[in-house]
Amino acid sequence: MKSVMDNVMNGITDTDSDIRILPEADGEPCATLSRLRNLAPRPLTLDETGLSRHFLTELLVKHLYDAGLLTAKQLMQRTALAGPVLEALIEHLRKEVLIEVHGQGFDKRELSYSLTQRGRDAAIDAYARSGYLGPAPVTIEQYRTLVQAQTVHGCKVTAVSLNRLFEQVVLRDSLKQQLGPAMNSGRAIFIYGPAGTGKTYITQKLTGLFDDSCLIPYAISVNEQVVSLFDPLLHQPIEESIHTPSLLFEQGYDPRFVNCRRPRLVTGGELGMDMLEIHFNPVTKEYQAPLQLKANNGIFIIDDMGRQRATPMEIFNRWIVPMEEKQDYLTLGAGRHFQTPFDQILVFSSNINPLELADEAFLRRIGYKVYFGYLEADEYSRIWQQVCAEKGVDFDPALLDFTLTQLHARRDVALRPCHPRDLLGMAQDRVRYLGGDAASLDAQALTWAWDSYFVSLDAEVEMSPSPDARRRNDHV
Repeated sequence: MKSVMDNVMNGITDTDSDIRILPEADGEPCATLSRLRNLAPRPLTLDETGLSRHFLTELLVKHLYDAGLLTAKQLMQRTALAGPVLEALIEHLRKEVLIEVHGQGFDKRELSYSLTQRGRDAAIDAYARSGYLGPAPVTIEQYRTLVQAQTVHGCKVTAVSLNRLFEQVVLRDSLKQQLGPAMNSGRAIFIYGPAGTGKTYITQKLTGLFDDSCLIPYAISVNEQVVSLFDPLLHQPIEESIHTPSLLFEQGYDPRFVNCRRPRLVTGGELGMDMLEIHFNPVTKEYQAPLQLKANNGIFIIDDMGRQRATPMEIFNRWIVPMEEKQDYLTLGAGRHFQTPFDQILVFSSNINPLELADEAFLRRIGYKVYFGYLEADEYSRIWQQVCAEKGVDFDPALLDFTLTQLHARRDVALRPCHPRDLLGMAQDRVRYLGGDAASLDAQALTWAWDSYFVSLDAEVEMSPSPDARRRNDHV
């Protein structure tokens, strides 16, 4: 009978190879693959995986229980294990009478495997302990080493890269001079200022400073308890890299990792304290990593600080140790604690005064506090012209002057970056409704948009809970 490895290698053709490497920007082919292979070489023995034979055996029988019948090639793709490792595991399963070997596969080249009754019993027992079914995890020790090797703080931001990023954005130089060093500092950043001053937009655009990639494990193993980490909703795999584990086991990097763009996580008012701790699903018996673990080697933005389900002090207190020690402490079931790296750029953004959210002791731990204020008239004008070009509106200097002098100045409304887009968009809505040309706006359309956009002072008085207002409403 053919060995498992003969079986696997015979099933490979040129079209089966799933290593697809495109040339780097500098023209050096395979540079990405070489870098990733150095970061995470593919384990070719059981010891190199860092996992026990018992653990991997249970993972294999769960996959066979789930699929019913699998070839060695399919098992390799499901478990992300190299051929020599899989061969040793299959031989062990055969000796323990947990699997049985079937005849030639459909393509007449591969053997297939299924569970015996004893194997099915073993799979049921394994599922009772852990519902995880996916690629083999990496150990927490391997994960710590990798995170340190590809730290986000190794990505240095320069004035050239920052100016290139904001080339088409109206952003005063004083803010750039604060944001650039803050991104390089390795410390948390607090961005604050009035609503509508561009904090969210600029903060999220900062993620564009990182155009390289990092390896994200599908899952990590903590004393052989598996915590799922890769999240397809948050992590973005790089298309031109390796899509699936290579069957040519001597090539490629460890396929237990996914090559992704550096994580860019943004959360707002929905953030709760439970999202910052490991979540256990008692039905599926699976552990899911918290947000900050998924954000490692990237940037984690907490927007609208002060409007979360948890209080600001609860959230801030959760970050004190990670910010200072660059490591976090998480808990599995039965109170088992373990340490994880905390390697990310943490950004808080709020339109509430920071002194109302946290005490000075905590704010001192945040290295950079960046204030976003109102616009000057020339900045407002530049944004107005940009929005006109984006929305296909004919730029009319007289209409811009009318907005600045007759609307903003007369009504004492500060200039904010959000106003041009909102006002021009609403004015276009009205013109389209009336059957006019949305490219041509006038003062009447802008005035209507203004009145619809801002809260009326009369409405404020009528809705006020003051005794005088209530008495007037009682007579309506």
